[in-house]
Amino acid sequence: MNNLLKFLLVLALFSQSCKSSYDKIRTSGDAPLVLKAANQYYAKKNYLKAQTLYELIISSFKGQKESEDIYFNFAYCHYYLSEFELSSHLFKNFSNTFVNSPKREEALFMSNYAIYKTSPNYKLDQSGTEKAIEGFQSFVNEFPESSRVKDCNEKIDELRSKLETKAFEQGKLYYNVKSYQACLTTLDNLMVDFPETKNHREIRFLKAKANYEWAVNSIFEKQKERFLSTVELTNQFLKKYPSGKFVQDIKEIRKQALSKSNNPLYDRYQNASSGN
Repeated sequence: MNNLLKFLLVLALFSQSCKSSYDKIRTSGDAPLVLKAANQYYAKKNYLKAQTLYELIISSFKGQKESEDIYFNFAYCHYYLSEFELSSHLFKNFSNTFVNSPKREEALFMSNYAIYKTSPNYKLDQSGTEKAIEGFQSFVNEFPESSRVKDCNEKIDELRSKLETKAFEQGKLYYNVKSYQACLTTLDNLMVDFPETKNHREIRFLKAKANYEWAVNSIFEKQKERFLSTVELTNQFLKKYPSGKFVQDIKEIRKQALSKSNNPLYDRYQNASSGN
């Protein structure tokens, strides 16, 4: 039994001697010592260890002068560890807590930039993209003279382009699956939301095609008016783009729509309906 106790004691002493300086500091309970080590790790870009140590003492320094830098660095640690949503939340909290801090502008920018980093491929849900656009615009409104305004505007343009691409591809998908009315609605909304789009020509072409197919597949009493609206769309296209890409296709769509709209059965049906 005595030998077992001696062995356990030696093992404990050996384990203690092998304990890293980081672990000793982490478990020391000495807040100033932990802060000093956290700052050193942060300076050396060891953000995981710095984040762990800052988290241990962040409440210990609440209300003290060190608190501002601790919280700011803590938020950056999460950012550099690619924990973007959490870092955005922390930067936002920093800006709300330290309202007079000279770092508040940077914190607000980083709060939005971290969300920007979460913006996915256009094929996926774009909630983060929309949130980042809103955040960058809010920043520009609050700090119109900031050196970061140019970057914000560039990011807004980039993110809006992604939303535009998503809407355009959605419109094409609706056309391909023969949901022509949904295609038209999507493309109409796209042109309202993104009047600066570089895809005007193709959008107008796709609208004319979709409207024609919608007319073809409509119930009889709706066909004539939809063929005529197709003709109107083709006229608008040709007025804006008298030559170039899609013009021959548009002329063919116009020809077919005009021909079908002149079907005498439409007028007979209309007269019969009026007579009833």
